[in-house]
Amino acid sequence: MASKVQTKDAATNPRGIPYAPFVDKVEDYVSSRAEVDGTMKSFQEMISYDLFHHLSASLTALIRPLVHRKYQFMEVNTQRRAAGLKEKIPDIQKTLDMVKFLKTRKPGSDSIETTFELNDTLYAKAEVPPTDEVYLWLGANVMLSYPIAEAETLLDSKLSTAQQSLENCEEDLDFLREQITTLEVATARVYNWDVTTRRKEKVDHGKGEA
Repeated sequence: MASKVQTKDAATNPRGIPYAPFVDKVEDYVSSRAEVDGTMKSFQEMISYDLFHHLSASLTALIRPLVHRKYQFMEVNTQRRAAGLKEKIPDIQKTLDMVKFLKTRKPGSDSIETTFELNDTLYAKAEVPPTDEVYLWLGANVMLSYPIAEAETLLDSKLSTAQQSLENCEEDLDFLREQITTLEVATARVYNWDVTTRRKEKVDHGKGEA
């Protein structure tokens, strides 16, 4: 039987994260207890976890830890990306500010004495004469020389990209938390419907034997 579980028009957020199915009326998803397993397996397919084939025997034990495993995985990864960006953005901003300062230095100006960071706990003094080029770390132990104007443009672009990425991460975290809640509610509603229907069938069966 084809699954009745659908997301909001199979929609995703701008980064491709799918909406969780919203179960307003359980009867729109299952018309009998025979369809409960199929519906819950449809949830399982969306959350990418393969234990729901044990659902009938241990629904109560499994339902909470499994229901939003996929979204939780995405949430953790997004949190890590956001944390990395929050560390990266100040470094880019600091480098950009320095490039802009060097850009204001006129030929023939006196050298300036400064300290620069070699690593987290080691600094060195240096004299910096007026210059028209700078060296930028690009990552993976790669450093390249750039004219100051090009360096400023590059850093402006990197800063803008990093800030937009951080904004996207924060939006995705809000979205993921909403989907986790939606999945918990949807699963609870189907589960409660299954329990209620099972009790009603048991009562009806008892009356039939009376």
